[in-house]
Amino acid sequence: MKYITGFGRFWWDFIVGDSIFLAIGAPVAFISAYLVDRSSLSSLAEVALPVIVIGTLLVSLRGGDR
Repeated sequence: MKYITGFGRFWWDFIVGDSIFLAIGAPVAFISAYLVDRSSLSSLAEVALPVIVIGTLLVSLRGGDR
C-alpha cells in the first residue's frame, strides 16, 4: 500500500508542484482554445490561448493559492 501512496504523491508533486492554479490553468487554456477554434469564432483562438495563459500566470504569481 505504501508504494501506491508514494506513487500518488509523486504524481501530485510532479503535476501540481507549487501552484494548483497552474496545474488547472494549463489544461483549461488548451481546452478552451480548442473549443474556440472549433466554433464560429476560430480567429479568436489565436488570442484566447495567450490571454488565458497570461491570466493564469498572473493569478498564480499573485499568490492566490495561499
